[in-house]
Amino acid sequence: GKTSLAHQFVEGEFLEGYDPTVENTYSKIVTLGKDEFHLHLVDTAGQDEYSILPFSFIIGVHGYVLVYSVTSLHSFQVIESLYQKLHEGHGKTRLPVVLVGNKADLSPDREVQAVEGKKLAESWGATFMESSARENQLTRAIFTKVIQEIARVENSYGRERRCRLM
Repeated sequence: GKTSLAHQFVEGEFLEGYDPTVENTYSKIVTLGKDEFHLHLVDTAGQDEYSILPFSFIIGVHGYVLVYSVTSLHSFQVIESLYQKLHEGHGKTRLPVVLVGNKADLSPDREVQAVEGKKLAESWGATFMESSARENQLTRAIFTKVIQEIARVENSYGRERRCRLM
């Protein structure tokens, strides 16, 4: 799901095949209004709630797009745990986060309702969106929103325009 979203955003195409991700990086320049942002996306391997959060997931990262599958309650639970680890690692009260329920096109197989994702995001002070990488639903909007969240939380709009996202 994460790789499909990142690839759809950067390359404009959906990957049909599935290869488990170790870690991929993508770069893309996004123009919002008159400002240009150089995004460096780090697509991480799927994490489980017992994994140790590498320090590289925290240092130098400006914002996070946390993705779960609406067809997997387990992935939703893992995201909750991952957010807590990120929050503890940063030591900040607010993190620039967009919570994304992916695979919205697979609604008949849904295990996590949109209202649950929205409630979790609200508890974090984060933005919530549902998307479909396959149907290219809101793919660009997700990354635009995380840029806006970085600007809002860190008040860095107009200064640093190189963003590293995970």
